[in-house]
Amino acid sequence: MGEEAVDHKALAVCMIDISSDIRRKSLNETGLRPISNGVLEILRVIESHPGVTVAEVAARLGRQLSNVSSQLRELVAAGLVTRIKDASDKRYVSLHPTDESRRIKSLLEGAWADALIAASARLLPEEREQIAASLPALQQLAAFLSEPEETPLPVRPEARTSARGRSGTSPAAPR
Repeated sequence: MGEEAVDHKALAVCMIDISSDIRRKSLNETGLRPISNGVLEILRVIESHPGVTVAEVAARLGRQLSNVSSQLRELVAAGLVTRIKDASDKRYVSLHPTDESRRIKSLLEGAWADALIAASARLLPEEREQIAASLPALQQLAAFLSEPEETPLPVRPEARTSARGRSGTSPAAPR
């Protein structure tokens, strides 16, 4: 029995459309102020990986470190993320979700589920069964897609200093 061909473009477009429509239709249900997709993505990474660093969040999302840092300042100010400095190395800061962040996540996920329940009620029973059967594969696909990008992380300043001391080159010198 051969594998069925997957129209990956159609799948990608469908997933983006579903995601956008779920967010739009569920927003009014929560009573929360709107959260941008970019900020929501950062929150979801931190909630999925408590203790992650800013650089790791940026790498996972494929974004510039400065942009993630700016949005994180907003999340800290809003009481949704805490920064915890490492006791032995004050330069190392880990990020953790707050109870308020977890409350908001629960509200949003409940509203997203409600939007899907309402829409899927219009499907045929066998279509709902197909979606249910595909959930494990879609969850695995999501896990693969959430892995950090294969680009190298920026070198920390102290690593540049020690490398410069060994090689005699400046950090800006071509390698």
